[in-house]
Amino acid sequence: MSRLEIASPKRARLVIEELYKDLERRIESSPPGLCPVDMARAFLELCHAQTCGKCTPCRIGLGQLNQLIRDVLDGNAAMETLEIMEQTALSIMESADCAIGYEAANMVYKGLIGYRDDYVEHIQNGRCTCTYSQPVPCVSLCPAHVDIPGYIALVSEGRYADAIRLIRKDNPFPTTCGFICEHPCEARCRRNMMDDSVSIRGLKRVAADFAGEVDPPERAPSTGKRIAILGGGPGGLSAAYYLQLMGHQAVIYEMLPKLGGMLRYGIPNYRLPKDRLDQDIQAVLKTGVEVRHGLKIGRDITIQQLREEYDAVLITIGASTDKKLGLEGEDAEGVLSAVQFLRDVGSSKIMDLTGKEVAVIGGGNVSMDAVRTAKRLGAKKVSIVYRRRTADMTALPDEIEGAVAEGIELQTLKAPASLDIDDKNQIRGIYVTPQMVSSIKNGRAGIRPTGEPDVYIPCDILVIAIGQNIETRHFEEAGIPVERGKIVTRNTGTFEHMPGVFAGGDCASGPASVIKAIAAAKVVAANIDEYLGFHHQISCDVEIPEANLRDRTPCGRVNLTEREACERVRDFDGVENCMTEQEAKQEASRCLRCDHFGYGIFKGGREKIW
Repeated sequence: MSRLEIASPKRARLVIEELYKDLERRIESSPPGLCPVDMARAFLELCHAQTCGKCTPCRIGLGQLNQLIRDVLDGNAAMETLEIMEQTALSIMESADCAIGYEAANMVYKGLIGYRDDYVEHIQNGRCTCTYSQPVPCVSLCPAHVDIPGYIALVSEGRYADAIRLIRKDNPFPTTCGFICEHPCEARCRRNMMDDSVSIRGLKRVAADFAGEVDPPERAPSTGKRIAILGGGPGGLSAAYYLQLMGHQAVIYEMLPKLGGMLRYGIPNYRLPKDRLDQDIQAVLKTGVEVRHGLKIGRDITIQQLREEYDAVLITIGASTDKKLGLEGEDAEGVLSAVQFLRDVGSSKIMDLTGKEVAVIGGGNVSMDAVRTAKRLGAKKVSIVYRRRTADMTALPDEIEGAVAEGIELQTLKAPASLDIDDKNQIRGIYVTPQMVSSIKNGRAGIRPTGEPDVYIPCDILVIAIGQNIETRHFEEAGIPVERGKIVTRNTGTFEHMPGVFAGGDCASGPASVIKAIAAAKVVAANIDEYLGFHHQISCDVEIPEANLRDRTPCGRVNLTEREACERVRDFDGVENCMTEQEAKQEASRCLRCDHFGYGIFKGGREKIW
């Protein structure tokens, strides 16, 4: 009997696998601003190396396509070259025997259509349209362009108050964002090439927790100008903060009893404790912002009245109304919008759900807030009903994981079909149509019915969380353009026929993240300043520590921990725990200081807000 050996990977194979992982990390951490034509060349060469070489389209065609791209990059191509590249790519796509050859050629073909201007610029002017001065990846991906390496360096030295001052130069909500920011900055952190991205949001939370009360900077001399701001959410408050620092008088009109908008009335306390939100709001109010509560636009006051009374008007009302399913019976008892459901809880109108079954339709962060809130209100069973897969949900992965850990049931690939309403006009269930994944379009898998019978999901409460809208009727009547539920502005946030009126944030862009609303408010504040005839610049006198020259060795990432799921579902106290100072210093030391090494020193950018 012959002896058999257990198959194990050879050393060479292990090295190759590690190289693949290293390449994957480098691709993941590629910063914005790279030349797309050169990226196409690099990917094409990688794909060419992976083909078996048996068929001519892959062996010869991909090589020819690669040489044509090199001709473009080297300045040896003409406009006719692009036509040859298109025909070559299409020919390979139609005749390649394997998926590698097809996908490689398809990638080049899509690039020739999607960023053709970059190819033309290389051919006609011998240069790339992308920036030659590479931006710091984390800063460029932060919508507000906060000096992230700067405040991480300050946290590393224990200068927490200075870190807050530096953050507030571009983002007046450091505490809030330390709890709930979606941290897009971490996606391209260059530390990914070594091990894992720096916990940027976690370090912002550290700065906010350890800094204590930090007063805002002094205002510029008064300009005598007054600006009315409609909406006291993150966008309105941020714009007011920067306008106040410039010397203008900002007056916020808020229809609800307290400021904060969806931060207060849409995000549950377990994610954002309201006493911590109030710290940021108080810092904004300390600049001298005036507030008028209980006034609703279109009911108590009009755009025309405000325009006559103020030098400028800013609309930042957010997206505070809900979208409908379009099914019969949506007005029945027990059918709630997620916006209203969360607003009631935020207003301390607590609904007792003890022993009830709750279903929430939707797969975004708002639906996660709704189901986790329902669980804390005593619901016996809480389910998310979503027509796509879990992987297609727009909610943050951490939010989905948190919901599952708290006992929330995910019912995916189920599209709402009809509502079951009893003779007392009370919801008692929902019929859903089973779905299956279908063809991929624009990088996302589509869905279609499986043909199976509808499934019945019983529920005492149905919460609809499929999106948000704005109240547009008054603005349309006032002559402000509205399209598909959004206020339509020019790039500067202005309107062609209404000088002095501006709009920004969710009401103009559609529902987005808090940091995007803050970023939009910062830009529109600058545009209002320019409209009023000024050119103020917001400076920050915080001295950034010099970059440390010590080696950065691989080191694990410190993540924020959470309270035990069985404990946290009993109350609305904060879920996340902050890092210790020792953990924070170690995590801050992982920053590669890309603002000094490899990307140039952009200290001039720290002196301006825009």
